[in-house]
Amino acid sequence: MISVNTNRGAMVALQSLAATQKDLDVTQNRVSTGKKVSSAKDNGAVWAVANKMGSDVSAYDAVVSSNERAQALLDTGISAGESINDLLVKMKEVALAASQTGLSASAQSSYAASFAEYRDQITSIIGNANFDGQNMVGGTPDDAVSIGDATGTPANNITVAGADLSLGGSIVTVAATTTLSTAANAATALGLVNASIDNLSTQLATWGAGSERLQSHAAFVGKLQDALNSGIGAMVDADLAKESAKLTALQTKQQLGTQALSIANSSSQIALKLFQ
Repeated sequence: MISVNTNRGAMVALQSLAATQKDLDVTQNRVSTGKKVSSAKDNGAVWAVANKMGSDVSAYDAVVSSNERAQALLDTGISAGESINDLLVKMKEVALAASQTGLSASAQSSYAASFAEYRDQITSIIGNANFDGQNMVGGTPDDAVSIGDATGTPANNITVAGADLSLGGSIVTVAATTTLSTAANAATALGLVNASIDNLSTQLATWGAGSERLQSHAAFVGKLQDALNSGIGAMVDADLAKESAKLTALQTKQQLGTQALSIANSSSQIALKLFQ
């Protein structure tokens, strides 16, 4: 039926063109953003999951930062401990030399002065072993603590305990008053120095293991972030090769739809010819 009031062909062509335009808009958005799910309206369920995973990736950045801080604090403590150990080795040499009998008063005094200089240097090292206001080797040692996971659960934190390396403590048993004024005092000091070296070696080994644990955790978190990013990409990233081919097809389909609509609109002109 030919009618100037109702053009069914134009209606169908217009509906088809509108559907093509809608698909074209979606494809163009995917091409421009590189994502097939760029907002909740694209796919609410997938977007929600990807958004949660993305927040975890961001949270793990804080874990990495915390780990780096803990590692830096621990490195400071280890450096201080190693420097103190070097001083103890020198003190052992001096104490051993001063423990022999028959030394002149001037020689004994010289050894005592050298020992005192090394001994007091330990206190200076401890006082300077600060990182961001914390000290792992002081009289009240701080711990190196790293956040363990994206939830910040304290039970999952990684803690490397500090240790008091002060003179006269449980590790460095050499006291601030230990001297080499006599051969007998030197022998006593030698025993204290030997015990201090043994204790400090054990503590440094413990800190070394703690450092390895922090490094291993940092490597794990990095791999975990990569895995999460890969999973997010699989869910929301668009296949640009596929979208490119689809874009070309839709553009062609749009052109054909426009021509079909033009043909449908011209059909009403046939009615004029019937009255000529």
